[in-house]
Amino acid sequence: MMGRREHGQGQFFYEFTLDEVVPPDHLVRRIDAVLDLGWVHKDLAPYYSHTGRPSIDPVLMIRMLIVGYVFAIRSERRICAEVQVNLAYRWFCRLGIEDKIPDHSVFSRARHERFRESDALRRVFERVVGLCIAAGLVGGEAFSIDASLIKADVDKKKRSGGDQPIDWPMPEEASHAVREYLAALDASCRDEESGGGDGSGSSNSGGGKPPKQVSLTDPQAAWVARKGVDPFFAYDANYLIDNKFGIILDADGTRANRSDEMAIAATMVARVERRFDLKPERLAGDTAYGTAKLLKWLWDRGITPHVPVWDKSARSDGKFSRADFVFDKERNVYICPAGAELTHSGIVDQKRILPYRASANDCSICKLKPKCTTAIARKVSRDIDEDVRDQVRALANTEAFQLSCRERKKVEVRFAHMKRILKLDRLRLRGLSGARDEVLLTATAQNLRRLAKLICRSPPQTAECVA
Repeated sequence: MMGRREHGQGQFFYEFTLDEVVPPDHLVRRIDAVLDLGWVHKDLAPYYSHTGRPSIDPVLMIRMLIVGYVFAIRSERRICAEVQVNLAYRWFCRLGIEDKIPDHSVFSRARHERFRESDALRRVFERVVGLCIAAGLVGGEAFSIDASLIKADVDKKKRSGGDQPIDWPMPEEASHAVREYLAALDASCRDEESGGGDGSGSSNSGGGKPPKQVSLTDPQAAWVARKGVDPFFAYDANYLIDNKFGIILDADGTRANRSDEMAIAATMVARVERRFDLKPERLAGDTAYGTAKLLKWLWDRGITPHVPVWDKSARSDGKFSRADFVFDKERNVYICPAGAELTHSGIVDQKRILPYRASANDCSICKLKPKCTTAIARKVSRDIDEDVRDQVRALANTEAFQLSCRERKKVEVRFAHMKRILKLDRLRLRGLSGARDEVLLTATAQNLRRLAKLICRSPPQTAECVA
């Protein structure tokens, strides 16, 4: 006899325990077993008024954001909808079956105000890193660093040439991203007037070379034009990982250009040492991190750079390159292939470049000049930290360097997981602050998933961690 289930749902009382319906091996149980947000209320209390209507619990908002980024739910509106119907998400967020879900708009206001004022998202990230360190998942001897482009949430057709004047709206009428950009411009102008700017123009907020294109929607996004790829606006997601298990020790969002990438590399290494008392013996990175300034910074701090040296001295026109000239350190001269000397006059170009020039008399009678230069005399440039560059070059064939090159793939795996699994191939938030928030939340989600996988097991009904 075929059974038929009655469709009525008019039962008045139910005996229901939310904890019983969440599977013991569900990821939310393993994450909940390691996540500690008990500090939030105390640390964020100074950013809330002592009077007025109670706000939405910040712990609830943080837990809902973690759900969104762990399970690749790419909008706060959808996060609210999923928590409304998913019992496991409700359990993780400490919500009862009848508790009301906050409106999605509260996240935007908290993010632009209290969360950024208190740096709450970075605090959450660093607490999770601390848990990973305590669990023995961080070796602390070898780090890797890299950056990955993430498309900005803009229509690239809405742009203007960087050298063209732009009639920006008044701050009170502009979007958060435009206001942030205008505020950065004002701050940069004040720094230049007071002599405090570095003149690099790396943040697109002051002097230096203007950008080729500026987005009218998100002006801090950088215009990226690469061979074989349609140009687009983007930010950089920067990760510093420990090579033992690929735990992300620091993360940050920056504009997509090399100068910002170099600056944030030093910032992240210094911040990890300051926050967690961790300084690696070696740091692996790709050629983008092989600039003399960064290599010198690492070398002076006792960190061995396992990084290919950034070197553009090779010639493609068949003429002698710098490698064909021999440097005599004792006499501070270069010896050309014909045996003549190139000397340094004491002038330093661009605060870093030491030009060595040959005598015009030597070059005028040299039989090798057609293979050397079309100028009156040959010039060879040497970086002020070329000695460090030479020392780093000498490491390239060592076993430790090759090991670092293999381990560096772990940071690339983190980026692949970010884009393919967690769906952060395009930013949802605008402005540099929005990029930083998204990168931090994604890195937090990745560390929590890694931590839960490596040290947690979920016996029936409860989740416990084993060291």
